[in-house]
Amino acid sequence: MSQNPVFPPPDSLTWLARLRFVIHGRKGWGAWGERRSARRGAGLEFADFREYTPGDDPRRVDWNLYARSDRAYVRLYEEEADLSVVIALDGSASMDWENRWSTARTLAEALGSIALFGGDALRGVLLQQGSAASPWGPYSGGERLEEWRAWLSTLSPAGATTLDASLRDLASRLTLRAPRPALVLLLTDGYDPEGLKSGIARLAARGHEVVLLHLLTPEELSPTLRGELRLVDKESNARRDVTLDSATLVAYQQRREAWQAGLQKVASNHQGRYLSLNTATPLKRVILEELRRAGVVR
Repeated sequence: MSQNPVFPPPDSLTWLARLRFVIHGRKGWGAWGERRSARRGAGLEFADFREYTPGDDPRRVDWNLYARSDRAYVRLYEEEADLSVVIALDGSASMDWENRWSTARTLAEALGSIALFGGDALRGVLLQQGSAASPWGPYSGGERLEEWRAWLSTLSPAGATTLDASLRDLASRLTLRAPRPALVLLLTDGYDPEGLKSGIARLAARGHEVVLLHLLTPEELSPTLRGELRLVDKESNARRDVTLDSATLVAYQQRREAWQAGLQKVASNHQGRYLSLNTATPLKRVILEELRRAGVVR
């Protein structure tokens, strides 16, 4: 698996802890369309669920949800969670090319840090083999950061992912366990545009706001390969012989731009946001410039 020297783990969290996520207040968010600037009194308004852990107050277990799911969840209230944030990583094999996977994990670590230090209810999922696998959270608070990092370190890309099925599973999980809309940060290589289209539509129909973070490597943005080549599909192992000359590269760039424009349209059609991110861009610039300019953080 490729390492990413440009995206080092964010050892200094000072600049991340000062940031907050921004939501655009789509229909269905209600009061959650604006960030709460002050905490409410204990238990005044129900906000979210998280899985029961030893030491939790049994009086906060939702027994109706336990009867439906056969798993115990406790209720969170307004003072414990400002916003529900979901970080969903595309876990297909094609994510493990050049530095894309290491970039995705480090970016996810930083985005999770923003949520945790901001008091948001953070969830993490791996979109892999047709499901929203290895769910983490929801948890809030900076003391959960090491757990978040540890969870990310267990993930690895593999196989072909059908994002339609994975995002359908995610939408179902959120409907069962989250009583309010979520901000869904989706990190992907974009190689399943039809699956993204249907999956984002399904999430949006249930009130969730999607930010599509499209991770592209320098070689994808500006290919350096030339001549007679045999290309091998990372997921299917299919092979194709091609000639990469000037005309082919011009056609490639045109198709890449159309592909990105299509993904941007998918996001905007469902009141979401799309960002194309070069995996060679330093982490601080991605967050403080590109995500801030797009209105994802402030």
